[in-house]
Amino acid sequence: MAAPHYEQQYLDLMQRIWTSGDERVDRTGIGTRAVFGAQLRFDLSDGQIPLLTTKRVYWKTAAREFLWFLTGDTNIRALCAQGVEIWTDWPLDRYRRETGDRIERAAFSARIVADAAFAAQWGDLGPVYGKQWVDWPVYEPAEEAKGLFRKRAQGVNQVAVVVESLRTNPGSRRHIVEGWNVAEVPAMALPPCHKTYQFHVAGDRLSCILYQRSCDVALGLPFNLFGAALFTRMLAQQCDLQPGELVWMGGDTHLYLNHAELVEAQLARVPQGSPRFELVNRPTSIFDYRIEDFAVSGYAPQAHLAAPVAV
Repeated sequence: MAAPHYEQQYLDLMQRIWTSGDERVDRTGIGTRAVFGAQLRFDLSDGQIPLLTTKRVYWKTAAREFLWFLTGDTNIRALCAQGVEIWTDWPLDRYRRETGDRIERAAFSARIVADAAFAAQWGDLGPVYGKQWVDWPVYEPAEEAKGLFRKRAQGVNQVAVVVESLRTNPGSRRHIVEGWNVAEVPAMALPPCHKTYQFHVAGDRLSCILYQRSCDVALGLPFNLFGAALFTRMLAQQCDLQPGELVWMGGDTHLYLNHAELVEAQLARVPQGSPRFELVNRPTSIFDYRIEDFAVSGYAPQAHLAAPVAV
């Protein structure tokens, strides 16, 4: 008997949430059905990659977002310039609220790209993911007698620390990249959902656990799975290891009620195929990868399924 397709566990989770999840009003006012505590596991060996086949996942968009995280940038301008609109809705919503201007999303994004001053005023997201990953703020005494502290010009680069620790102390239990900075959460456009990455070395295999405190299963999770697998592969290459396993763990794991059409259509589909991922280049640093360094083959997904993003 053939093993189940790797995507079936995702569909089973979606089915469980949709049929028996707890239904309630959420922060966005749209309403969700949710379960608390979920797990998915994916083998990353031999080029395997957890791309969904029951709908198209725009993996290059997900990869561009992940590379943007690694720059530490928190302004959407660089993303919009690449046609990546994952984060545009949050600044757009703030702009509309504060100005009363009902500008269309495409026009707002175009202005962000064209006008640096406008982007500086309206395109920043606060200290979201990348800022915490590569520049976690550190404070040191300024006037110790007065209890005053000043922020260092450069914070902790957690990603660089993990690369070094994987190379020099692979048996450590502290290979962690954390996004949840309690002190800075209020200043973020959206607090980190995929908040904690922990890496583990067994032999020459590098595995990753991603803990996600809040997960939009229909829209967010397909990107999060690809991003975590990409992160693991990049780290493995930089540290002369082989990709092992991706373990995804969800806290509040939910489907939005206005995603009914997408959910029902996707659950009616059967997963098929097994795409492969390849790193075609090895840059000198994990911070030097480009979209051209990534290749996916054998990916023939079923038709795209769209649904609105809850802001």
